[in-house]
Amino acid sequence: MSDSSVLRSESVVPDASSTVGGGHTPPPTARRASRRRGGDWRKRAEITVLSGPAILMFLTFVIAPILMAAYYGFFKWKGFGPPTDFAGLDNYVTILTDPTFRAAVGHNFVIAILSLVLQGPIAILFALLMNQKIRGRSVIRVLIFVPYVISEVIVGTGWSLMMADTGAVNSLLARIGLENLQQSWLADPNFAMGTLMVILTWKYVGFAVILMLAGLQSIPEELYEAASIDGASFWQQQFRITLPLLGPTIRIWAFLSIIGALQLFDLVNIIWGQYVAATAGTSTMATYMYLNGHMAGNYGYGNAVAVVLFLISLVVALFYQRFVLRRDTQGALTGPSGRKGRKK
Repeated sequence: MSDSSVLRSESVVPDASSTVGGGHTPPPTARRASRRRGGDWRKRAEITVLSGPAILMFLTFVIAPILMAAYYGFFKWKGFGPPTDFAGLDNYVTILTDPTFRAAVGHNFVIAILSLVLQGPIAILFALLMNQKIRGRSVIRVLIFVPYVISEVIVGTGWSLMMADTGAVNSLLARIGLENLQQSWLADPNFAMGTLMVILTWKYVGFAVILMLAGLQSIPEELYEAASIDGASFWQQQFRITLPLLGPTIRIWAFLSIIGALQLFDLVNIIWGQYVAATAGTSTMATYMYLNGHMAGNYGYGNAVAVVLFLISLVVALFYQRFVLRRDTQGALTGPSGRKGRKK
């Protein structure tokens, strides 16, 4: 046998140390799987460390109070000591059969609808104005947004003084010779809801304007230039380009406005107080909960009202997300489900 054949035979014979004992070398696929498992564990550890505090705070300050409210809602509880007087569903039956609560629910939905009808068009018009290159644009933005950042206590106190029977509004009407237009703006049920909507629009339209303006600035300018070349007027451009592309922003703002209207409490309680709100026709579910729970010393009943308020808000939020925000949320997904949703 030649030397070359001997070398070839030695080269094909595997080394014993590579297959037996501690010198075993794992195949490349095993090494990749090991690295992948190690990377997965590191990723899970990072997610746990980063999201753990937020999840803990959410469970402590959101989920736990909801569960505690649901528990106390089954008792007649005075707010101190462990609850012992079990009432079952009596609190919830009383809530749902109380005409005052049903009226408060109606007021909440009226406020939600009127907020959309009034604040939406005003916010879009102001956003269109401030999106143009005009002098004093920054000053106008500040003046519109300032009411939103003012404390509700200051806003409620100021407007309650101005709209009182002897307040600035009626005094101004008397000075300009319009005494016949003087009204009891806060106590008269025919005007109280309108007064509330004026205050809410003045207070919160700035937030809507900022959102609309941000949405407008994300629309490419080339679309308007192409529409101008094709002969489209200013208002045709707004109806054909601006409103469709501003749709996601409008839907998000509408969702926030509806949820805020369902949970409205501070301005109503500050301006009308705990006794006048119901008679003036501006009571809400939150003011009803405060009056019949905290002020009456019946905290079990108040917790039951809080649970009902939470369930109503949850149902509205899920309904809105299912039928209004579905297209926007599907478009934001990046995984296989998102691709599937886009194909639909």
